[in-house]
Amino acid sequence: MAEIISAIELARWLADDQRAKPLLLDVRENAELQICQIPNSVHMAIQTVPGRISELDPEADIVCICHHGARSMQVVNFLNQRGFASAINLTGGIHAWASQVDPAMQTY
Repeated sequence: MAEIISAIELARWLADDQRAKPLLLDVRENAELQICQIPNSVHMAIQTVPGRISELDPEADIVCICHHGARSMQVVNFLNQRGFASAINLTGGIHAWASQVDPAMQTY
């Protein structure tokens, strides 16, 4: 079963200067990214992940993000099957981040 993280847990992780930061991999579409995004996230639309997998470090902590967590879970499973042991799904996606961590963030 894929590993998951809540928006609150991710916010704590990102705020912890004693802990290495994860790669925030946003797998939403370009139009969605124009509405909102978590700062310092890397965009790789879901359909481009298989062709761009070589850009990712299989040893890195990678938190996958989409709108509500379904597409990012697919990416986590895809990465896990290819040896990425530390791929993690943001439960509730960017919507959870906006409602629980950054209420000023625009939602859709």
